[in-house]
Amino acid sequence: MIPAFAGMTKMKKKILIAPLNWGLGHAARCIPIINALIRHDFEPILASDGDALTLLQKEFPQLTSYALPSYNIKYSKSKNQKIKLVLNSPTILKASINEQKAILEIHKKENLSGIISDNRFGVRLKEIPSVYITHQINVLSGNTTTITSNLHQKIIAKFDQCWVPDSKDTILSGKLSTFDNKKLTIKYIGAISRFEKQTLPKKYDLLIVLSGPEPQRTLLEEKIIVELKTSTEKVLLVRGVFSKTVLPEINKHITVVNYMLTKQLEQAINESRIVLSRSGYSTILDLAKLEKKAFFIPTPGQDEQEYLAQRMADLNIAPFATQNDFKLNMLAKVVNYDGFVSSNETSLKASLFELF
Repeated sequence: MIPAFAGMTKMKKKILIAPLNWGLGHAARCIPIINALIRHDFEPILASDGDALTLLQKEFPQLTSYALPSYNIKYSKSKNQKIKLVLNSPTILKASINEQKAILEIHKKENLSGIISDNRFGVRLKEIPSVYITHQINVLSGNTTTITSNLHQKIIAKFDQCWVPDSKDTILSGKLSTFDNKKLTIKYIGAISRFEKQTLPKKYDLLIVLSGPEPQRTLLEEKIIVELKTSTEKVLLVRGVFSKTVLPEINKHITVVNYMLTKQLEQAINESRIVLSRSGYSTILDLAKLEKKAFFIPTPGQDEQEYLAQRMADLNIAPFATQNDFKLNMLAKVVNYDGFVSSNETSLKASLFELF
């Protein structure tokens, strides 16, 4: 007699992974975690909105995905970003409540075994082990830093664990992830990146990677295009938008693409001498993994990026300039900086997912 369970395939545990749609950085740093989940025999379920969801769908077309309510976060054209965020806080709160309802519906349909939220406040359920990913345990906001940090830590405390994408020894994120809150269960998961370092012939003198919320992404793009018109160096400009609109030719030395997926962008970065980008933390993790020379332009009014740009300069890793002040000839400063060195420390082993 053949046992009833003979030939049956063991069902994989389903883990929802949901990054914030605020630029592509949150989604990009979830890619190595999704790959690790697959490698350790889980079934990732994707959830986000906007370009973040589009990126994950393009990277993992074989995985189930769901659209979540949008936070509709946009930057101010001026530096009054804190005021704009305060005004938008009711919208963000409403979105987090709505996304919790959406997560419950997904759970009913998928029978989830775990949840991983990258900075989405409402992506958690009490009955399911839930993880929150952030490098900003402390949220810098000028003279309101204590208030914003305490509020964020109260949100983090509602999750079972908080994963910090940094290494305890190197602490690229600096005071952003330094904490003494005993109510938080923190795990450092290493300086994770979706990329691998390769030794390739240099094809580009400069790679420009644009990203982040509008309108600041477009404002920087417009400024850079003006700067590039007279450039004779070989440049690749990755706009960081999922759009069918094609920009007019800048000059014969400049190649422009709207976006690149992981393997294409990995190759482009490895083939480039210098990378010009925002000082977003996910970008810093990628550049550290690939041991690149870089120049940063922090998003105006975003205290976190301004702090990280200054920190990289203080560590003699990379120079930076404000968006208003930037000129292409400033890239000459890069030669005086050491560039990034990879720590090669990551903790995406099976033990990380024991919670599920």
